[in-house]
Amino acid sequence: MTTRLSLFNSPFLLGFDQFERTLDRIAKSANEGYPPYNIEQIGEDRLRITLAVAGFTAEDLAVQMEDNQLVIRGKQADDKSRVYLHRGIAARQFQRSFVLAEGIEVENAHLDNGLLHVDLRRPIPEPKVRTIKIATPSNGADGQGPQTIDVAPEGKS
Repeated sequence: MTTRLSLFNSPFLLGFDQFERTLDRIAKSANEGYPPYNIEQIGEDRLRITLAVAGFTAEDLAVQMEDNQLVIRGKQADDKSRVYLHRGIAARQFQRSFVLAEGIEVENAHLDNGLLHVDLRRPIPEPKVRTIKIATPSNGADGQGPQTIDVAPEGKS
């Protein structure tokens, strides 16, 4: 049995289980090479994912949000009327997934000259500062002052 080393096993990192599962999912899909894609920043708060989908029509493609994942699928109907002497252009189905950070929104998707562009908007968060009141014995956590609890030894009441 192999034990997997994780960066999130630290007692100082609480509640990162979902994040760790997301990283595992990303690592598994990182080996996929088809179709090739680019990710570019096209503005201060905007991103664009571009996939090379030559030969696919808009009807052959699907762009969906599944929780925090952008999933792009492509599937072409097999044209039985064509007889190929050589077939070097890939026409296989594919699925490409991108995990999006919280708050990123898909603005639109458009197909242009064999490239599928998916535009994303990343809102710029406003800094938030919150002061937490510290309870002391004089003000008590519930405002009633300090309290004591009597505990009897086990087996004795």
